[in-house]
Amino acid sequence: MVTLTALEAELLDVAGSVLDPELPVLTLKELGVLRAVHLRGTDAVEVELTPTYTGCPAVEAMSLDIERALHQHGMREVTVRTVLAPAWSTDDITDEGRRKLREFGIAPPRVRQESGPVTLALGPTRTHSGETAPIQCPHCGCADTELLSRFSSTACKALRRCLACREPFDHFKEL
Repeated sequence: MVTLTALEAELLDVAGSVLDPELPVLTLKELGVLRAVHLRGTDAVEVELTPTYTGCPAVEAMSLDIERALHQHGMREVTVRTVLAPAWSTDDITDEGRRKLREFGIAPPRVRQESGPVTLALGPTRTHSGETAPIQCPHCGCADTELLSRFSSTACKALRRCLACREPFDHFKEL
């Protein structure tokens, strides 16, 4: 584990407090995409950012917002570098981030129990309560939901509907 200086920790907090442009209820820290900050002198910093998926259109906006926040914090030179390894996973979303997603009406991704590659299984679109990890409705908590569309407002979300309260909701897909 890398030990941060007090200034690096402070800069990590500043960059981490930037809101995600697609999910403005989450900070970049809560989303888990902010990887590191490295001081390059007394007023220059390099930030490592991992996109939620390759080609994510929000990376440019995130980078500009990080640059703006760190310039306002006194950094003369800010470089935001995209790093692809280790790849981002929905497991990187913090508990606080998952809570905020749920409160905002988005079902958070399920936490994987195993490590390694994510297996993909095609099957029925309805989630039955007998499954090991159902997708719960963020409105009423019911686990009896159905998939309406594999894609929602962004590529990382699916559109579902609760069969109890009948409310539609986004589900942040597991990666």
